[in-house]
Amino acid sequence: MKQKQTLFLVEIAVFSALAYLLDLFSGFLFSRIWPQGGSVSIAMVPVFLMAFRWGIKGGAITGLLLGLLQFILGFSQIFHPVQGIIDYLVAFTVLGVAGIFAKQIQESIKNGNKKKWIGLIIAGTFIGSLLRFIAHFFSGWVFFGVWAPEGQPAWLYSLIYNGTYMIPSMILSAIIIVLVIGYAPSRMVKSTLASNKM
Repeated sequence: MKQKQTLFLVEIAVFSALAYLLDLFSGFLFSRIWPQGGSVSIAMVPVFLMAFRWGIKGGAITGLLLGLLQFILGFSQIFHPVQGIIDYLVAFTVLGVAGIFAKQIQESIKNGNKKKWIGLIIAGTFIGSLLRFIAHFFSGWVFFGVWAPEGQPAWLYSLIYNGTYMIPSMILSAIIIVLVIGYAPSRMVKSTLASNKM
């Protein structure tokens, strides 16, 4: 049990750092396209991998740490404390909800049911991304509406602005996760289903 907890903590640290580096790289590339924050990024991939491997707890803690790293060290766009909390802490923590399918994904991989685990990964990635999008959408609507073009409602501006990077990020993340797990499915199940009881 102690060995599993140590592995859990080590993986959280490594995957959070990897997610942060991926997001930092994307931020450099796309900062001019989305000046109020956000970018097409694969930073969600490590968070989703942790969610699918360790469950909601693993994904949520990894996402929270990613948000904290961005909040403290990154090029975060913080205009109000509440907006900062929603856009960085809440938005990345809720990605962990994808882990709701962790047990089913691991069982499907173990049983060699490729169609099922791919479908569950896509569903989990969609749910986690949707929850993150909702957080950014709400924040954009309340705090960034002043940047909306004249005559455009703040909610529509937020919907379009956040949708333009969240949809491609979700699709890219799902594709990469399926490829990574497809390449080494046994590593996904290494922690086994018992790990989800932590």
